[in-house]
Amino acid sequence: MKRPILLAVDDDPNVLEAVVQDLRRQYAATYRVLRAGSGPAALETLNQLRAREEPVALLLSDQRMPGMSGVEFLERAQELYPEARRVLLTAYADTEAAIRAINSARIHYYLTKPWDPPEEKLYPALNDLLEDWQAAYRPEFEGLRVIGHRWSLKDHQVRTFLSRNHVPYRWLNAAGNEEVEKLLKDRQLDQNRLPVVLFEDGTALVDPEPEALAARVGLRVQAAQEFYDLVVVGAGPAGLAAAVYGASEGLKTLVVEPEAPGGQAGSTSRIENYLGFPSGLTGADLARRAHIQACRFGAEFVVQRATALRLDGQYRFVQMADGREVSTHAVLLAPGVQYRKLGIPGAERLTGRGIYYGAALVEAVACKDEEVFVVGGANSAGQAALHFAQYARNVTMLVRGAGLSASMSKYLIDEIGRTSNIKLEARTEVLEARGDERLEAIRVRTPEGEKEVPASSLFVFIGAAPGTAWLPECVLRDRKGFVLAGPDLRSDGKLPDGWHEERQPFLLESSVPGIFVAGDVRHGSVKRVASAVGEGSIAVQFVHQYLAGF
Repeated sequence: MKRPILLAVDDDPNVLEAVVQDLRRQYAATYRVLRAGSGPAALETLNQLRAREEPVALLLSDQRMPGMSGVEFLERAQELYPEARRVLLTAYADTEAAIRAINSARIHYYLTKPWDPPEEKLYPALNDLLEDWQAAYRPEFEGLRVIGHRWSLKDHQVRTFLSRNHVPYRWLNAAGNEEVEKLLKDRQLDQNRLPVVLFEDGTALVDPEPEALAARVGLRVQAAQEFYDLVVVGAGPAGLAAAVYGASEGLKTLVVEPEAPGGQAGSTSRIENYLGFPSGLTGADLARRAHIQACRFGAEFVVQRATALRLDGQYRFVQMADGREVSTHAVLLAPGVQYRKLGIPGAERLTGRGIYYGAALVEAVACKDEEVFVVGGANSAGQAALHFAQYARNVTMLVRGAGLSASMSKYLIDEIGRTSNIKLEARTEVLEARGDERLEAIRVRTPEGEKEVPASSLFVFIGAAPGTAWLPECVLRDRKGFVLAGPDLRSDGKLPDGWHEERQPFLLESSVPGIFVAGDVRHGSVKRVASAVGEGSIAVQFVHQYLAGF
């Protein structure tokens, strides 16, 4: 397997030699370290590497170089290796230029000279960047393969499950592919029963359910114990934060998640306003980091769907989709929310066949040079539009309101305005989805009247609904299904009839003592990643107070 490359660029031979030596001392076992004495020379090197299909993980360039600055080089290098991590080496006086370059060249980090000692000022930053790159890197391999059709809902679900759980795989499109037909025939598999997941040992799963696929790729599907101090339902930002704080503070913590760590945020293509990440990060990166952190402290994760919750004295029992139960003293409800469905003719039939809810990132590359439509005007829609714009010929945002300012952060509005292949159509509503085997067109209503436009991909972000129907009636919710907690439990100044404790409910405690709620599923929550993380961590403190009363 080819070793990924780290490329250092500087016109000062002494500085370049120092950078190369520091890189080799730390990374030579895993990466190849190359050098270039100027921006043009580095671009020529990258062109040669790309022609040989060699992977490039990191570009580290000095800013002040004659002929081509470091920012200019990194901007052009992004076209050749968009996934490589880009680092600018600056003098103290160049700090403002480096910050501007976060937007213009999409650099991931900047380092100020001198970087000695590298153990403190160089390696920690590069370790983080290289770990992120490795998480998304898919080297050539003969490992797990998925055979299916692009316009199949089940195929889309399988690929999404694997991608969001960071399971490497290669997708093979069965449509008109003689090689795939031969492969299925050799394996004695029915090409009419897809998708099929092929494993290295020669075995296969045909049209697999999530739990079976999870078990086969090594994910835990059954809890290791029957009792836990804390069971967290949902592994979105709130649930992951609770897992980190609960496990790190000595609570036996189980996290129940039916899909993948990260929840709705985990499928977000870019989060740029999260504290401490000036270059932004993907939702998948944030989820992966938090999941590793929680596991390091001893939190346990199972791929299961919580289907019921029952009470027995001081114990709470969470039932899984497979019928098993786990008991606990405290439960944190953090299942997040699901995107609302389009209630228009054709939408249900074409879901997964051109209509997708949320940022279906596994479809992004398949949208290359196509016309993509995004429905919605909130932050998630804006982030998705920017991501798809990297691949699609054009991205059209369909918004029912007069514009984006009422529902989207300004930094996203500004970036959308700078992206030439994103178009906004305000006061526009989708009326119908048309197509036989897949989405072929949509009918929309605009201020000028109704019209039909060709469309192969429609990504929908039109608000969210809580998945709380499985909860017992004693867990009070508002009319939309969001869980009431703390002060919101009071009606006319009184607590609900079912509350029999002498104390007042804790801030994030539901109408049932010991059952807490955090994140988007809570009534009145702020729909932001940072606030969900804050609520998940704070909820653990209330869990401690609750357990102290036993």
